[in-house]
Amino acid sequence: MTAPPDALWLQWLLGALQAGQAALLQVLHAVGLVPTLHGQPAWPWASRLAGDTLLFDLGQARRLALTLGLLVLALLVAAVGLLWRRRRVWLLAVAGLLPLLAPWPQWEAVRVAATPASFHVSPTGFHADTIVRGHQLYRQLCVDCHGADGRGHGPLAAQQTVWPPNLAGPLLWRRADGDLFWHVLHGMRDARSGQPSMPAFADRLSADDAWALIDAMKALAAGQMLRQTGQWLQPVRLPVFAVRCAGASGRTSSTALQGQRLRVIAPGAGPLPTPDPRVVTVALAPASSTPDVPRPEAADCQALQPDAWRALALIAGDTDNPDALAATQFIVDREGWLRARATPGAADWQEDDLVCRAASDPAPSVAASVTRLPAADGLGSLIARMDAEPVRYVKGGLVH
Repeated sequence: MTAPPDALWLQWLLGALQAGQAALLQVLHAVGLVPTLHGQPAWPWASRLAGDTLLFDLGQARRLALTLGLLVLALLVAAVGLLWRRRRVWLLAVAGLLPLLAPWPQWEAVRVAATPASFHVSPTGFHADTIVRGHQLYRQLCVDCHGADGRGHGPLAAQQTVWPPNLAGPLLWRRADGDLFWHVLHGMRDARSGQPSMPAFADRLSADDAWALIDAMKALAAGQMLRQTGQWLQPVRLPVFAVRCAGASGRTSSTALQGQRLRVIAPGAGPLPTPDPRVVTVALAPASSTPDVPRPEAADCQALQPDAWRALALIAGDTDNPDALAATQFIVDREGWLRARATPGAADWQEDDLVCRAASDPAPSVAASVTRLPAADGLGSLIARMDAEPVRYVKGGLVH
């Protein structure tokens, strides 16, 4: 269950919680009060503030928002009081009274257990080659417990102290990336028995390996969601990969194309679709040397890394057969989110191809504007729907 799509104040609140704590950590690190761990500041406390519960308890979210607002107001009033000598006593008294009037939330609703890596940020950028490398590590280390599809039904799952969690659900999106990183390296224990529920891999994985493994698990989970529900129920970014574009002198990164709508194509046996000025067409480099999949020359940009094909095959659910991705198309919005997928043989884009969508229908005015488009302009309808329903995502909280 997600928060209402129009609850932008909740998104701002979740973002403020994350940004405020991250800023505090950077300040503490700058003055030497916290150590460095794997190249990033280590969180010094056993708990932190998070918005997971607030998504399901809007009453507590409102109380927290009002409390934070009153605290900010108290600081402003106190600052004015220190500068305005004539009214200093009164203003400082008001500043001291405001926190007492605040509707403080229940701290159990916003406080969660933390790890020293809770605020670590992945350095990979969700790159295609790290996804592919991480998937190889997943096959070596994780399949026996979590299964090839990540759903927790591996051959050794029943022998574990606690049954392995389903990685193909929203778990990886709800947990902080830094906490996932910590648990991969240092393992987990059952809260009730204290027995190890997941082994530590710090003796077999480097920090870079752990981040690559997390990228691969997210790609695998996205693909399994798509296979089972027909949608990406959690937002997924286009993996980063090297490209060469027409008119450019050299190679660049796919991130340089952000701000434009992309049509990413895995070339099949037939010709590429007709160029469309509303999208930049990016052709993937085949993952194998299949003779009936020619390298296209008509695309606006061409991927230079076969790993881009393999990574998108994993995100599309083609885990065991990357070549099945041939003739599949994706639409990527201006912010870099994968929004739509057209399967091989599709004549034109349809609304059902929008596989990353809002939880509710668009507003009537938006719906009317979409339906006024010509029926034959399927791509135009998708673009209008995407623009009307942008992805709003905050780690630890989701409005999608």
